[in-house]
Amino acid sequence: MAQATDNPAVIKKILVATDRSETADRAVRWAADMAASHQADLIVLQVLIPPEGDAEAAALEEMRDQAEVTLAAFAQSLAASRGHAHVAIDDDPAAAILEAVDKEEVDVVVVGNVGMGGRRQFLLGNIPNRVSHNARCTVIIYNSASREQAASGYRTAAPGAAGEQQEGKLLARAWRIGRVLVRAGARELMSQGKPASEEDTSSRARRFREALDELGPTFAKLGQILSTRPDLLPPAFIEELKSLQERVTPLTEAEVVAAMERELRVPWEDVFASIDPQPLAAGTIAQVHRATLETGERVVVKVQRPTAEEDILQDVALLEMFAAKASERPAFRRVFDVPAMVEHLSSSLRKELDFRTEAANINRMREVLSSFPRLDVPRVYEDYSTSRLLVMEEVQGSPVSEAPPGTAREEAARQLLESYYRQVLIEGFFHADPHPGNMKWWNDKIYLLDLGMVGEIDDKTRESILLLLLAFSQKDAPFLADVVLTLAGGSTSFDEGAMVSFRADLDRLILKYRDLSLQEIQLGPMLQEVTQISVNNNVRVPASLMLAGKAFAQMQMVASELDPTLDPFSVAESFLLRSTVGQLAGVLDPRKLFYEGRKAQARAVRLMESFESLMGVRPGGGLQVNFRGMERLEGAINDGSRRLSVGLGLLGAILGTTMTVNADKVPRWIPAALGGLGSLLAARLLLDVSRRPNPDR
Repeated sequence: MAQATDNPAVIKKILVATDRSETADRAVRWAADMAASHQADLIVLQVLIPPEGDAEAAALEEMRDQAEVTLAAFAQSLAASRGHAHVAIDDDPAAAILEAVDKEEVDVVVVGNVGMGGRRQFLLGNIPNRVSHNARCTVIIYNSASREQAASGYRTAAPGAAGEQQEGKLLARAWRIGRVLVRAGARELMSQGKPASEEDTSSRARRFREALDELGPTFAKLGQILSTRPDLLPPAFIEELKSLQERVTPLTEAEVVAAMERELRVPWEDVFASIDPQPLAAGTIAQVHRATLETGERVVVKVQRPTAEEDILQDVALLEMFAAKASERPAFRRVFDVPAMVEHLSSSLRKELDFRTEAANINRMREVLSSFPRLDVPRVYEDYSTSRLLVMEEVQGSPVSEAPPGTAREEAARQLLESYYRQVLIEGFFHADPHPGNMKWWNDKIYLLDLGMVGEIDDKTRESILLLLLAFSQKDAPFLADVVLTLAGGSTSFDEGAMVSFRADLDRLILKYRDLSLQEIQLGPMLQEVTQISVNNNVRVPASLMLAGKAFAQMQMVASELDPTLDPFSVAESFLLRSTVGQLAGVLDPRKLFYEGRKAQARAVRLMESFESLMGVRPGGGLQVNFRGMERLEGAINDGSRRLSVGLGLLGAILGTTMTVNADKVPRWIPAALGGLGSLLAARLLLDVSRRPNPDR
């Protein structure tokens, strides 16, 4: 730091700050010894923080006068006539210290590292760090903690004691979990007996929810995740679990600071100018605060609770032990699939514990939404984010429902709907919890927040979902049943009676929607009802379909609120047409056509060579088989292959013409060219079929 005098060795004034706590006064005494050795003046500064609320000026002055009398006596007892007292009243002690340094033109300022901030430490920042960064003189940070205080943070248990303590803690936790679950009716659920009535199921669901609530925040989080999985739990359980809340005590300011600095590896003031001490949210896994970077950018900071990973994984391990026992009871699995449930919970929670997963989800979603100018996600500050700390741009807008009427609102509603078709049907990656609380309206855009929970769908399931929607739009119950069974992956065996019942349930669902207008049909609830019928008929459809149905329902609710006139099926048709045109344009790319043609030619040559080798035409050993009338057979095969190729080409030309003729952005010559090609192929096929067969062939 720069010195206040021309000669750095000359120290004339030393300022030391104190809040008159025992630890801070240790720094004052150390500074007094330093002042004595340099024959320098000692200025003892005390900063009084005004009481909350409005205080009269006279009362503040009286408070200052009383403090100055006491502080002056203390300073003179340490430095006699060279001791001086200065009292300031300020909400920001660090700023008051820096102001006194400049006013008194001191050469050295001494601050202790303990007890300087009091109740405002988190809001104001670490005072020694702020002073050292901004004072225009030498700054000495004195370690004012006692030896006992310093040692207390490093005490460890005796050898073997930690393991025994952890084992005892685990056994006690397991005992409590078991006792609460038994009291909630786990024994009933595991016993053999007739299926429960609707009233009994509702009662068991309520007791199950109460048990999770009693077992604490980790189990409340588990229940919240389970509420998104109707394939694992009956509807009554799903409804009960939706009401679970994570009732957790927020981290203290000191705990938040410690957690941040462990991840940043520097004092948090080196990164942030300020942090709001009031958390935006406090959950089982993390706590969220508003903050401002040193660069002035407004951000939100998600800090993982220090014990979150240990607590959650411990409870999950105990649940896995319970699931192993429950899997041996068929009656229990009839109520809900405990092993599948616990496996899903474990996977979901492990992902939520690693904030790098959420950061990757945000960046991937930004790419997915890049073609939708009315949609966006917050920016992630990669340099400051780790597996336990996530720093994101603060979206400063209003709830999405408060978007002002106008073109931007209507465009955003349509793009939100289209983006979900893209996310689910094209990308296979979608926001799994798009409720209104996870969206904000800012800068004429909808921002999607909280990408901790996403769904992923494989290619086969995406194709099946598209077929499912098409079958539903055509009111084709038999084909709809076939599509759902395809989604089940052949894991379900049906007798004829069960198949009839399954198709009848789907037919009733189609009849339910048959009389509704397109504007009244909601894709989310429709998908959810299809999956519920599947579950009721013991058809195990993929969990991703369940999540997609739930996400569609939430998303369409938001889109309908933004624009009640929006027709979901017209949006779907428009999106699918544009997607098909885009794919067709890719196929029509000359370079790609050349590549695909050469590849097909090479494969045909290899196939022919293999066939010739097999038939013994090419040199080398081959299969020697003699047929009578071989020439005639070869001719028939050639004729059939030629006609099949022409027919497939004709079908492709017809489909291409159909899909491009109504597209706005496709040049008009493309459907005309495809139509002309189709006409030529049709004429060629008719000519070929009409020719009489050659008797010599």
